[in-house]
Amino acid sequence: MTEADPAAGPGDTGNAVPAGASNLTLRIVSALIMAPVAILAAYFGDWPFTVFWGLCAIAVLWEWTTLVTGPGHRLMFSGGAAALAAAAFVAWLHRPIAALALIGLGALAGAIFAPRERRVWVIAGVGYAGVMLLAPMLLRDDVVYGLFAILLLFAVVWSTDIFAYFAGRTFGGPKLCPAISPKKTWSGAIAGILGAMAVSLALEHYFFAALNGLAIALVALVLSVLSQGGDLLESWVKRRFGAKDASHLIPGHGGVMDRLDGFWAAAFAACLIGLVRGGFDGAARGLLVW
Repeated sequence: MTEADPAAGPGDTGNAVPAGASNLTLRIVSALIMAPVAILAAYFGDWPFTVFWGLCAIAVLWEWTTLVTGPGHRLMFSGGAAALAAAAFVAWLHRPIAALALIGLGALAGAIFAPRERRVWVIAGVGYAGVMLLAPMLLRDDVVYGLFAILLLFAVVWSTDIFAYFAGRTFGGPKLCPAISPKKTWSGAIAGILGAMAVSLALEHYFFAALNGLAIALVALVLSVLSQGGDLLESWVKRRFGAKDASHLIPGHGGVMDRLDGFWAAAFAACLIGLVRGGFDGAARGLLVW
């Protein structure tokens, strides 16, 4: 996330207060626009969901390649973006192995055109964007549990952000990882985890009361921790390349990477858990049914 991320501590005094208030307003307005679109895409599934996450993945790839290679990245981006678009279509046709292979080809294409000292970063960027695309698609593909799995991910990531933001500003205290993200606090991180667990339990009770509530709470705990880890990972990458935001596509949030860094990590972990326990045909069930 950006400097005003959800796990930030109390703001600075002086001019930072109105600036922070203005940024918070932009974040709220942007969230009120983006969240319903994401939820509607999840609700309808099928091609709207594919298009939504395909566009997100391509935007993330554009931001990543710009961040690590600078503006002269057309060939690198084009190869990777084409591979992501093809992978999205193939995944929509329920061919996950072929989609993974296409993303691998996209990484190879990006590496061919990347400067030698940036090849590993370019390959990592295609993989990062590929996870952004395929993890939610594989979870949503489960007819019975897919929608709830995506809603649970949204609930965990968004409530982690919200609770961490306000707890960090209210209570402050020791910094979580000052070398990477100087404003994040332990109070915000803990509040984010507890908030995510509470909201997830409420969601489970309302939609799928037959599920194991304790298991859902523990899943929420793990995904909330990893969501914050994804936030820190993206902050580290931006700091490595001297950037504050991945881009300026989303007012108040920075770039798509800035908005989806926590979701990326949570979705990746959720998908891996689901695949190990349920396979490609039942990833959401594998995540939720214990």
